[in-house]
Amino acid sequence: MKNARILYVEDDVTLSFVTRDNLERSGYVVDSCEDGLQASEKFVPGKYDLLILDVMLPKMDGYTLAKKIREKDESVPILFLSAKSTKDDKILGLQLGADDYITKPFSIEELILKIEVFLKRRSIDHGNTMQADSFRIGRFMFSSSGRQLILDDLKQTLTYRESELITYLFRNLNKVVKREEILMAVWGNDNYLISRSLDVFISRLRKLFRGDPSIKIENIHNIGYRMSITESRE
Repeated sequence: MKNARILYVEDDVTLSFVTRDNLERSGYVVDSCEDGLQASEKFVPGKYDLLILDVMLPKMDGYTLAKKIREKDESVPILFLSAKSTKDDKILGLQLGADDYITKPFSIEELILKIEVFLKRRSIDHGNTMQADSFRIGRFMFSSSGRQLILDDLKQTLTYRESELITYLFRNLNKVVKREEILMAVWGNDNYLISRSLDVFISRLRKLFRGDPSIKIENIHNIGYRMSITESRE
């Protein structure tokens, strides 16, 4: 996406300057903030194509900021950049709605690659309707291209990872899919941390589908997962 707008929140002035300079040289329009409160006030749904958040921010930490942003916008991609590298920190970030987590120190090349992946997908999604690529999952209608899950009058806009995972599981409905197969198909990597991320996203999908108890995503011990839909006997 040419001229894609990015909100970048980082309190390290030197790192912020270098990263922003490189992103702008790559063609992005970057708004930067030095604390979480300023970013929360600056954020407007639909204004930005992607957010890059540090975790340890003054006035409002990145986790709290991400939670507030998700209350306003369910789909804008969020990338965390943080020196906090424990798996629990990363899992928490994903639970709060982040799409990815990059550990400091990081390379600009890695960051730009991550950005391009999400912006490319967001560009494809833009303007698509439910009719473009939709199918029924139990009582829900799901659009993989529009990343929308609809139950009656309730419409939920999903993150990129949630949509990709739902699509993959539904295409393998009633089959036991190995963890490593899911990871490679959705994340392109099957390392330990991403394997833990899968469990977080499965929990998120179960919450999304709780409006229809006939939809089940089972954990098959030491193997993987299986999505199934129990037929009504009425």
